[in-house]
Amino acid sequence: MASFLKKWRKNKEKVAATGQESVVSSADLLNEQPLTAAPDEDVYTALSFDPSWNLDSEDKYVYQYLNNELPPLKPNQISLSGIDLKPEDNFIQVMAFIRNSLPKAIKFEETTLLLVGPNGDVLARKAFDLSNLGEIPENSSRPAAFLFEPGSLLAKEIPLEGWKLAFELKKAVKHQLDLPESWKTSLPQSEQDKLHQIVESLEPPQEGEVNFYGLQAGQNEERDLHVTVLIRNGSDRNMQIQHLPLQMEDASGEIIAQGSFQFDDFEVKANTTKPWTFIFPHELIKKDELDFSRWRVMPIQNEE
Repeated sequence: MASFLKKWRKNKEKVAATGQESVVSSADLLNEQPLTAAPDEDVYTALSFDPSWNLDSEDKYVYQYLNNELPPLKPNQISLSGIDLKPEDNFIQVMAFIRNSLPKAIKFEETTLLLVGPNGDVLARKAFDLSNLGEIPENSSRPAAFLFEPGSLLAKEIPLEGWKLAFELKKAVKHQLDLPESWKTSLPQSEQDKLHQIVESLEPPQEGEVNFYGLQAGQNEERDLHVTVLIRNGSDRNMQIQHLPLQMEDASGEIIAQGSFQFDDFEVKANTTKPWTFIFPHELIKKDELDFSRWRVMPIQNEE
């Protein structure tokens, strides 16, 4: 039973939501085009329970009472209205109403939610699979539970009042080149411009994807193998690399070199591509004749 329901049973006149409300438009969250409605119309959301919930009449009354206290929404809005927050064993349990003022049912998929403090600080961030909520009916308000594990917490102190849940809206971030300082000083401007053009011409990596795009490969006089690649970070977080085991295949599809590369301070920023040259010493090369008409470099998975 949710903690606030326990408090209600003990002291009914003190039941109250401890969280605030955050509201977004359906266009921003779900790419839903606004449906015909007067923009200033007030929409009161009716209480709707998940069919899998088994509640007695007294518990239903608590939710109904809290729902009645909520302010109306405007048409074509979706909101999260905080009900209760409870820390327990380094976890944070949150109850909130998901409110839908569209004149039709909506469904969610994986959605990232933020736990925000009274001062606007993000206290926790986690992607939730909201498909298990099923359809949220039109003009309705559905209570739901959310659990933030220790790894999703971004603050040590979590206030018990004045917090809110919020949808993390995806911002259109252009994937761009992040040229290392050493390259900026050593490469002619014309070569730098070419790298910018290459990055802009490539399809950006998928959200959360990290991949390698080969630029140039060849051997020097000592037969060391020099391989220049684009390290492409499609996630919304900077990526620190300290240890990177790599292998390379030539046109034959055979692995022609393997090596492990160490870094002291190597970062690929969020939604950027960083070029880098890796050098495989000649003693690591497994073939005498190499065919660079087609090749690829990839991380070694499950390196022992």
